[in-house]
Amino acid sequence: MENTNKLFHLLYQKTRLMTKELNEHLQKHDLYSSQWTILYCLKNNGPMTQSDIWRYLLVEAPTITRTLVKLEESGWVMRTQGNDKRERLVSLTEKAKNMLPIIEQEVKTFEQKMIKHLTDEEQDYFFNILNKLGTLTIEKGE
Repeated sequence: MENTNKLFHLLYQKTRLMTKELNEHLQKHDLYSSQWTILYCLKNNGPMTQSDIWRYLLVEAPTITRTLVKLEESGWVMRTQGNDKRERLVSLTEKAKNMLPIIEQEVKTFEQKMIKHLTDEEQDYFFNILNKLGTLTIEKGE
């Protein structure tokens, strides 16, 4: 593709659109997509330190901390002391464990709506392409 600006502009537009629409679906649970991402991460990986979460999600530490504070205040997660005094271990509350299957099904329905025009083969191809994005090593001089 000659003009990568068009490609990335479209990618950013679609990402914003999906985030906006997902937020609308999550609103009834008083959640946003950024919060859902953390809950989903904890559901799949079990309790994690705050630093493990921001490294895994590729989000800056202060952003994760702010989001965790909101999730803790809303009763979705609890933070406890980890192996040392500075480490905070984040885990799901009973509320989260009870509600996540319902929310996850709603998110899955939303995601199916987003990809309804893609064949299974196209979905696999898209997944593989996204996995390659940003992973190429740029050699010196290129």
